Amino acid sequence: MVKLVCPCGTGGYDRCCGLYHAGVPAPDAQTLMRSRYSAYVLKRTDYLLSTWHPDTRPDTLDLTDERWLGLEVRKYTISCANHASVEFIARYKTDGRAHRLHEISQFVFEKGQWLYLDGSFPNTSE
Repeated sequence: MVKLVCPCGTGGYDRCCGLYHAGVPAPDAQTLMRSRYSAYVLKRTDYLLSTWHPDTRPDTLDLTDERWLGLEVRKYTISCANHASVEFIARYKTDGRAHRLHEISQFVFEKGQWLYLDGSFPNTSE
């Protein structure tokens, strides 16, 4: 049996993000962020939309163009029991060009699950 390496980079898919994609709630915001990155890689729009806060969630997502290449979590901050942020850099290619997405994502814990709220893009010169 071939074991799929998890796109988030922390282990085998079945024991990592695969659990959350199958319906187990992420235990914290950083785990949710990693599982959402894996969902982008695997083009799991259902998971992305279901883990996006309804106040900021788009109606649809188009994931046809990007090819995700790697994730680096820079900082995980817990503001209080129901709010946290994750700063990360995700590398991807689209139309043959490489890009880096540097985001600080905000998460909120509501009704027993962590949800992605929104993100900001730090002005950095890396």
